[in-house]
Amino acid sequence: MDAESGSAHSPLLQHPQDSSANQHYKKPFNWKAPAIVLAFEFLESIAYSGIALNLVVYLGTVLHGSTASNAANVDAWNGATFLTPVLGAFLADTYWGKYKTIAISIIFYLVGLLVITASAIIPSLRPASCEGTSCPPATGFQYFVFFASLYLVSVGTGGVKSALLPFGADQYNDSNLEESKQKQSFFSLFFIVINLGVFISGTVVVWIQQNVAWSLGFGISSVCLVIATIAFFIGTPTYRVQLPSGSPLKSIIMVFVASFKKREVEVPADSSLLFEGENTDLSNAVPNKLAHTDGFRCLDKAAVILEDQEIKDSHRPWLLCTVTQVEEVKILIRMLPIWFTCVFYSAAMCQTATTFVQQGNAMNTKIGSFSVPAASLNSAEVIFMMIWVAFQDSIVIPIARKYTGNPGGLTLLQRMGVGRFLAIPALGAAALVEMWRLRSVKAGHNLSIGWQLPQFVILACSDVFCGIAQLEFFYSEAPTSMRSLCSAFQFLAISLAYYVNTLIISIVAAVTKAWGGQGWLPADLNDGHLDYYFWLWTGISVVNYVVYTAFAKNYTVKKVVPQ
Repeated sequence: MDAESGSAHSPLLQHPQDSSANQHYKKPFNWKAPAIVLAFEFLESIAYSGIALNLVVYLGTVLHGSTASNAANVDAWNGATFLTPVLGAFLADTYWGKYKTIAISIIFYLVGLLVITASAIIPSLRPASCEGTSCPPATGFQYFVFFASLYLVSVGTGGVKSALLPFGADQYNDSNLEESKQKQSFFSLFFIVINLGVFISGTVVVWIQQNVAWSLGFGISSVCLVIATIAFFIGTPTYRVQLPSGSPLKSIIMVFVASFKKREVEVPADSSLLFEGENTDLSNAVPNKLAHTDGFRCLDKAAVILEDQEIKDSHRPWLLCTVTQVEEVKILIRMLPIWFTCVFYSAAMCQTATTFVQQGNAMNTKIGSFSVPAASLNSAEVIFMMIWVAFQDSIVIPIARKYTGNPGGLTLLQRMGVGRFLAIPALGAAALVEMWRLRSVKAGHNLSIGWQLPQFVILACSDVFCGIAQLEFFYSEAPTSMRSLCSAFQFLAISLAYYVNTLIISIVAAVTKAWGGQGWLPADLNDGHLDYYFWLWTGISVVNYVVYTAFAKNYTVKKVVPQ
């Protein structure tokens, strides 16, 4: 019995063997299940963003850390936070299942948030306030309490983020046409609620933290997660819960080992002669069979039946694998180049939180009598995203559906391609605005920050096309036993994107300074050439789009054999 089942008599969960016959979907669809998942994600997004968006400010103004150490601590925490979903996804796919992974992760998440809130309330858990220019630093114990709770949040959000999206998508049965259509809308709504939560935190919660009380701001995050947790557990009877089928990594290794052992074997021209796993009780047989594809034929050797090989011998899984096992490995190999382009696409999108803000700070932030914080345009981008989502779902997709005959309008790969393409004019627009700004400065006046809006609008459209499609792509294309893990690859791509961005900006700063002068990115942007940096990223985005297009054209979409 799997660990997630809890009890052999649980009416909510099926025996692992039953899931092979889609017993998971014999439970009637209940709209409340995905609705609860969406509400949970909305509240969780507020809770997480309420900590993450203003963390560097809290470290400086309350814990009195240095600028360098604060930046380093925030970068380290962000890196850990975007890596933990990979571990959470592995546990969900291999041992606990998605439901139990979420349930256990919530405990870590809640404890971390509650301790962070307590540290902002209890005087002994934070240093005394500054007196003039004298700011007493936090003690070792105060730092330990805060960062221990912060990393508990990191662990908790890793499990939740890795399992919640695939868990919500699991509520829909792809073999049911109506549910399949609803699932496409679910991915769009999931994308919306994430960004809506970020928007609320970036405007309301952040303002409360800095203008009312940090404890109240953190308390709002804690309350949001408490409400989300209660709702999640109350909805348990409505969920369709899939159980893990064992380590998917073992199956992958089996394919490579079996194909290597039989490297001298000839692959038959007729793919029907390969081992399908039908009418056998092999432990490595996978019930949801995949159709054979022609690529990577060297791996097909793992499914070749030798003359002296007894098919029913369940003690030789390292010598004979099913076609489905082989196809699952092929899927992962085909997905890798697509995922690789996600890293550079995400790195381009990271400009909104760094160089776009720096550009905005160097512009005239007054619009009428109101001063617009440069970072607030990121919140405006969320509004543009929601507008684009509505435009895409109500206009773009129906028109595309009419001309392509595809129920989804555009394929996932096409939508991801549109998103990657739109990153090019967005960064080009940023470069043109910067060129105009530099000329304006030389002419004795400064350009209005309002001229940044076009680059944010285009990037918002790019994110809508690519962000939603990537959520659905990595879920739908992933082997059934690895859906959480493959969905978590997006977080890994974002994590690597931060490091790629840091590496490129460091190289550019060092190289351009070596050429003489202050380089492209000096402290005073009026003395530099941020426009050249944006043109560089425009070029990187062009190359990334070309590479993506080449791999997308040759990508073979997963095909499940009808049962």
